[in-house]
Amino acid sequence: MLKRDALKTIAAGVLLTSAGVLLTACSKDKPEFRGVDISEVEYARDLQLPDHNGQQRSLKDFHGKVVVVFFGYTQCPDVCPTSLQEMVEVKKMLGPDGERLQSIFVTVDPERDTPEMLKAYMGNFDPSFLALRGTPEQTAAVAKDFKIYYKKVDGKTPTSYTMDHSAGSYIYDTQGRLRVYYRYGSGTEALAADVRTLLKEAG
Repeated sequence: MLKRDALKTIAAGVLLTSAGVLLTACSKDKPEFRGVDISEVEYARDLQLPDHNGQQRSLKDFHGKVVVVFFGYTQCPDVCPTSLQEMVEVKKMLGPDGERLQSIFVTVDPERDTPEMLKAYMGNFDPSFLALRGTPEQTAAVAKDFKIYYKKVDGKTPTSYTMDHSAGSYIYDTQGRLRVYYRYGSGTEALAADVRTLLKEAG
């Protein structure tokens, strides 16, 4: 009886050890991101808005590409143009793989950001970049889903207002799954590294 119990204990130990080895192996396979790993979050699963060409868009449209989504507005004085310029640089850093990167800019100021204005704004950086524009109600709903803060700040005239808004970016893998949150100001090297990681993961 004691012998059987001893054998059971040994067998259980072997199973636990095997499980530990498997868990260790899995943890080693998990990619290490320079940004914040948010692979397990339950929000921002999709983004359904018309683009600056009037075409209804969804993340599934970009299957096979790493997608970087950020929110802003065309009259933003510094954060937005800096973020867009960073995306230009990252695309160059990726070389041929730059074609597998899709930048998406979601306006939080649909009142002033017309489709024509957004198209011209994207064109100033890269013609492949897309801007999405919803109604004020759609914008509010998407911002809530993405946990994006934005607020209109009155200016000296009714049309000279500014928009306070969150400055981070969301990075999706080639299957359209949200994986990384990139903090504004983290640098192009960090962003390019995470994009490379996701592209390598896809094969």
